[in-house]
Amino acid sequence: MQTNRILLVDDDQELCELLKDWLSQDGFHITAVHDTASAHSYLHTQELPDAVILDVMLPDGNGLEFLRTLRTQHKGLPVLMLSARGEPTDRILGLELGADDYLAKPCDPRELTARLRAVLRRSQSTDVSSVEATTPLIAFDDLEYNPATGVLLVNNDEISLTVSEGKVLETLLQNIGEPIDKHKLTELALGRKLTLYDRSIDMHISNLRGKLGTHPNGEPRILSIRGRGYYYAPHKP
Repeated sequence: MQTNRILLVDDDQELCELLKDWLSQDGFHITAVHDTASAHSYLHTQELPDAVILDVMLPDGNGLEFLRTLRTQHKGLPVLMLSARGEPTDRILGLELGADDYLAKPCDPRELTARLRAVLRRSQSTDVSSVEATTPLIAFDDLEYNPATGVLLVNNDEISLTVSEGKVLETLLQNIGEPIDKHKLTELALGRKLTLYDRSIDMHISNLRGKLGTHPNGEPRILSIRGRGYYYAPHKP
C-alpha cells in the first residue's frame, strides 16, 4: 500500500504533533514545518509531497499568499487549507485562490483524515499512468478536456485547473444540460458529503466560470437552477 507524503504547514507545534500522531496511524507520512520560509525550503530541496495541509495564519506571512505561490509553481499539488473558526472570508478566499478543500480549526482529526483522503483520491484519479489509456477526451463545442492529464482547452487556449476544479468540470461535462444538485455534485466530484455551511462547490463553480468565460455568443457556460443545482449549458448559435 502506498504511503502518501504530506507537508503540514502550521505554526501551532502542539497541534502539529497531535495531527502527525493521528495521521501517521492512518498510514500518512507527515513532515511538519511552522513557517512559510521552511515550507518554501522543503519544496525546493525535497521530493514534492502528495498534498499540503496549510494554515491561513503563519508567523512570517499569510498562508493565502503561500497558496498563491503554490498555484503558480505547482499547479496540480493538492492543498487543504486550515482556517480559524469564525473566519469565513479566509475560507472563501482560499478556495478562490485554488485550495482544493478547507477545514475550520480546531478540526476533528477524523474529519481531516476523510477530507485529505478525498483530495488525494481526486488527485490520484488524474494520474496519467493509471488512466490515460482508458479515459477518453471530453469534447463539447469549443471545449476539450482530458481527465487523464487535467489539460483543458477552450477554443484551443490551454487553461490551468486545480485538481478539484477539474473533477467538478468533468462531472458537469458528463451530464451536459442536466442539473446536478450540490449534494450529489459534492459526492461525485469531491468524493465526500456536503456539510453544513460548506461553500466548496459554490466556490469551485465560481472559479470555473471565471476561467472558462462565456460561450462565443456571450451566454454563460455553467448555469444554476434554484433548488436543482448546476449544469453545463450547450452553446446556442
